[in-house]
Amino acid sequence: MADWPQVGKAAPAFTLTADDGTKVRLADLKGKPVVLYFYPRDDTPGCTTEACAFRDRKAEIAKLGAHVLGVSPDTVESHVKFRDKFQLNFPLLADPDHVVAEKYGAWREKNMYGKTTLGIQRSTFLIDAQGKIARVWPKVKVEGHDQEVIDALQEL
Repeated sequence: MADWPQVGKAAPAFTLTADDGTKVRLADLKGKPVVLYFYPRDDTPGCTTEACAFRDRKAEIAKLGAHVLGVSPDTVESHVKFRDKFQLNFPLLADPDHVVAEKYGAWREKNMYGKTTLGIQRSTFLIDAQGKIARVWPKVKVEGHDQEVIDALQEL
């Protein structure tokens, strides 16, 4: 398990398949900030609340020049259903082998009901226009997180 990327360091590069079948490369997004958030599973309560909050604030985030990308280990097919069910308006990226989640330190040991498993720890990374980590939220609490991200974007 990797540590969280350090603020000021280059964001780990990645290429993942989005819900529309396109390949999304972090390098192609240079020049604009990126809100990269990792979530455990499509269409689960906390993940849906978080995704819908980013959906509802997309115009504000776009005004600040930023892209939003959601990443989970779910398949592209699962992302399509999740996107369509909740009219999500930003790419959901499939990381089924959790390679990118591991690079960002989001793939961690979790303890649920006394059972230890490996999985995504809900986390968000703000990557600046130069491709450097500007902010890390290692343990996201869904309620109010969208506002925290917008506040951080305004400080860039």
